[in-house]
Amino acid sequence: MGLVTYVSFDGEKTTVDVANGDSLMQGAIDNGIDGILGDCGGGCACATCHCMVDEAWYAKTGEPDDMEADMLDGVLDPKPTSRLSCQVFMSDELDGIVVHLPESQF
Repeated sequence: MGLVTYVSFDGEKTTVDVANGDSLMQGAIDNGIDGILGDCGGGCACATCHCMVDEAWYAKTGEPDDMEADMLDGVLDPKPTSRLSCQVFMSDELDGIVVHLPESQF
């Protein structure tokens, strides 16, 4: 289990525990974090769980695979550290990770 801090578009921070092996999307949904929709249930098929990993943490999450990169092409205002939170899985190495949420998922 590790801590994840979700930062809303307006700067509100919410820190929650997320079990190792769970996606950051699942952690957000389980804890009622506004801004992560996860319409496809984590299947990397909709991009409604778009987030921007804090620059200090981005390298530890790895690079998006081809399917995720294709989905990220369709998000509003992608950033260099954009990821789909359904494709980032909690681990001891990510304990303390900070992710920023976009203004809108649509």
